[in-house]
Amino acid sequence: MNEAGWIMLAGALAAGSCGIVGSFLLLRRLAMLGDAISHAVLPGIAMAFLLTSSRDPVPMLLGAGALGLVTAGLTDWLHRTGRVQQDAAIGVTFTWLFAIGVILISAFAGQVDLDQECVLYGEIAYVPLDHWLLADGRSMGPRAIWVMGGVFALNVVWVTVAWKELRLCAFDPELAASLGLPVVGMHVALMAATSLTTVAAFESVGAILVVAMLVGPAATAFLLTDRLARMVPLAVAVGAVASVLGYLLAHALDASIAGCMALAIGLLFALAALFSPRHGVVTRAWRQRRLVAESRGVMPPALQ
Repeated sequence: MNEAGWIMLAGALAAGSCGIVGSFLLLRRLAMLGDAISHAVLPGIAMAFLLTSSRDPVPMLLGAGALGLVTAGLTDWLHRTGRVQQDAAIGVTFTWLFAIGVILISAFAGQVDLDQECVLYGEIAYVPLDHWLLADGRSMGPRAIWVMGGVFALNVVWVTVAWKELRLCAFDPELAASLGLPVVGMHVALMAATSLTTVAAFESVGAILVVAMLVGPAATAFLLTDRLARMVPLAVAVGAVASVLGYLLAHALDASIAGCMALAIGLLFALAALFSPRHGVVTRAWRQRRLVAESRGVMPPALQ
């Protein structure tokens, strides 16, 4: 496979992984949790460096992943216990965690180039250059493909196994609790999946694109269907299409690949918002105009 193919495949796998968890985050009104995690992982990076004195990817990702879970947990705790709105809980949590990270770096690692940009956030254009090499020197292909492929497979298996519980907890957590379903456990599992997916995708495709993939494909699919069983695969498909279209657009314009993929996600969402069969602005206007015409007994040729 050539470089373009690896880049589009990495984008599709990242978008698919984000689309799966993003669908449930959207239903739980936690769509911006990925953006919060992107800022809140800084203290995890700082603590991983202070403990290991190394900027190797494994401890950095472990530290970032741990803080991703802390961010999700604190957000939920503030919302449930402190009676704070979800958006306010997210804003408060990631800002003070990010501030702690800045303080740790300035106090204990001021002479080290240590921030998200240099140790965590990747660039999708570099995916074909970073190969997984075996001990004998053989290449297994781009490392990002294996990482995001594994995360995507884990998300698919998890959602398939826990589909009924996730669906009921997303739509009616009170009913789920009354039926004896592990509502808290499902929420913790969703937060863990979000943290794992977000942090893994950061290194592979970059932070801006991850935030766009968590929200955009799921929101687009939400406009296209009213059934969760269709929404999740639709979100995966929208993300994959956006990855291909974004790469082609970037190649044509000689522009940022991640930026063009994020733009493609936005364009697909705009098309859905305008022409969705049930929720589209244009579709609803056309339907309303048709109803008015029928009530008057006049049907313009364009509406027939």
